[in-house]
Amino acid sequence: MRIAKDDVEIKLQVPGVVMRRRLDFGEANGLGKMAGEYFSLAAGVDTTELFQGLEGNLCQCPHWGFVLQGVVTTTDAAGRQETVRADDLFYWPKGHNVKVLEDAELILFSPQHEHTIVIEHAREKLGAK
Repeated sequence: MRIAKDDVEIKLQVPGVVMRRRLDFGEANGLGKMAGEYFSLAAGVDTTELFQGLEGNLCQCPHWGFVLQGVVTTTDAAGRQETVRADDLFYWPKGHNVKVLEDAELILFSPQHEHTIVIEHAREKLGAK
């Protein structure tokens, strides 16, 4: 399957965040259907408050991805941090928050059921339609 970035539907757009998401982008054994996602994130975006109310106040969805540009740090439940930069492949296990240190463009592949729960929680907290 091939799809151009501009053809991926915008699912969330607020100041500092544009999230494009294509559902049913494949399947992974044990994870079900996957979503292909493209995030544009401004420096300073921090999900800590946004994820309040989720289990552990953290994103409970794993992600596999690639950083096109920018710098992003994740923090897990134990307080461990990991920073990814342009041209890095990454895996973020469930149980994390994200802070954007430099404007970033990320491609993610996520189990769509789990990530939909997180996205809908975020949309509700942001009052997004």
